[in-house]
Amino acid sequence: MDEHRLQELLFRHTRVRILVVGDFFLDRYLIIDPTRVERSLETGLPAHQVVEVAATPGAAGTITANLRALGVAVTALGVIGDDGEGYELRRGLREAGVDERAMVIAADRRTPTYVKPTIRDTGAVPYELERLDIRTRTPTPEHTIAALIDRLRALVVQAQAVILADQMPEAECGVITARVREEAARLAAHYPHIWFLADSRQRIGLFNGVIIKPNARECVRAVYADDSSEPPLALVAQAAEQLRQRTGKPVFVTLGARGILVVHNKGVLHAPAIPVSGPIDVVGAGDSAMAAIAAALCAGATLDEAATLGNLAAAVTIRQIGTTGVAAPDQILALWRVTHES
Repeated sequence: MDEHRLQELLFRHTRVRILVVGDFFLDRYLIIDPTRVERSLETGLPAHQVVEVAATPGAAGTITANLRALGVAVTALGVIGDDGEGYELRRGLREAGVDERAMVIAADRRTPTYVKPTIRDTGAVPYELERLDIRTRTPTPEHTIAALIDRLRALVVQAQAVILADQMPEAECGVITARVREEAARLAAHYPHIWFLADSRQRIGLFNGVIIKPNARECVRAVYADDSSEPPLALVAQAAEQLRQRTGKPVFVTLGARGILVVHNKGVLHAPAIPVSGPIDVVGAGDSAMAAIAAALCAGATLDEAATLGNLAAAVTIRQIGTTGVAAPDQILALWRVTHES
């Protein structure tokens, strides 16, 4: 892929609409000034002073943010509670330019929320303290799943791609339940011209009929129950081939500093990572890669080109320290030029 081809693919993103179906969390940051600590009169314990509150869409919302940064039009479909966190989450999606009108509001669910107390010292990079997780830990009711599937069926025809983002640790307690996976497989077979892609930290091996994007550890664990943090590339390729045979679709495996492995029905492709020097922050890198891969496929990229776009987006993202970054087309293009001039 040369620079002209890269520019062509990036330009085509503005003509793409992608439906993101999954677990949307609210990331609530409580910014603490350590110089303002007080003492509680009631308990005698430190009372940390929050000087700023920020709230942004997280989990599946991180994928939507990356898609929007690429210029892609996005529709969000998930489940939120009838609560303040749900209001803030929808507002954050709207402010990012995401169409959130299809979100299912369920009075019997809590909006999944990560509360992130964060220390901000003068002149230092902010750092998070222990996180507080809020979510409903009971199975998603059948009537809520039915509402999700009805909206999925109605919205799929408006999109060039569907991304399934399974972020809930507990099985059957989020959006991507067994019924939703089955419906996605049915729709993928019915609409072969629409790209279907899935990401899941815990259940990547349960998808069928869609492209999956595990990391190396998730890929091997899904097949061999091996939970090694950095499995050998040969083992990753073997596991990815097993998953390809299960899904009947290509498998993109993100390998961190080793790049992206693509296993498809004609063989294996390896797209090397983009060299990065200096401090990095890998939070959100997988989501940026997923967004770039999906957008590239919709823009007419080959599997190899899509993997290269995924690597470029991840390399841009990990350079953004202390935040869940995104990769815009001008940043991707600038990194491409730097990489190919050296």
